[in-house]
Amino acid sequence: MREIVFDTETTGLDPKTGDRLVEIGCVEMVNRVQTGVTFHQYFNPQRDMPAEAERVHGLSEAFLADKPLFKDEAQAFLDFIGDSPMVAHNASFDFGFINNELTMVGLPIVELDRMVDTVRIARARHPGAKNSLDALCTRYGIDRSHRTKHGALLDAELLAQVYVELLGGRQIGLELAAEQGLVESTVVETTVITRERVQRPARPHHASEAELAAHAKFLESIKTPLWLSD
Repeated sequence: MREIVFDTETTGLDPKTGDRLVEIGCVEMVNRVQTGVTFHQYFNPQRDMPAEAERVHGLSEAFLADKPLFKDEAQAFLDFIGDSPMVAHNASFDFGFINNELTMVGLPIVELDRMVDTVRIARARHPGAKNSLDALCTRYGIDRSHRTKHGALLDAELLAQVYVELLGGRQIGLELAAEQGLVESTVVETTVITRERVQRPARPHHASEAELAAHAKFLESIKTPLWLSD
């Protein structure tokens, strides 16, 4: 089964008030195993970058100025995702921005029945606990030391690992991949050598005549032996 784990960065929180998409990162998974195939693109939002948004993702207006418009990469994005389920953390937020951009350029939206929200999965599995991406990485021992700011592709890669853990752990993904031949297995031949045990004859433990005679002579040489004292 092919799935796309993705994340977005934006100029703000609400596309209905003019906020725009500025970055998208997608990670392909097949049977819950990352294939190494990704889609990553920055976009020029054709508007200013609020300071609070830049503090989150570090993408300045100057950095985005020479990046393509969404309309120039929209079809490439749609071709990449195909009809696969789309996995995101707080997915309604990301779907809202993507579908707003697609609507603006006259392309079909991504249907919501394809949406898989890892926040909802995490809340069901860990009720009452913190379920941010950072908190889930900590809970599952996923290294995020290189994450100094939000980044769409980096966060999608981290989320792909979290997603597998939320569904039962890495081993499930490996088993599914093995069934499809996605995980290389190595078979090592083991040669078992059976050696026949050789029975040796029992060794004699009684003293010989010569040993007895030597012992008697030794005893005669002992003056006032303890075993003959009163």
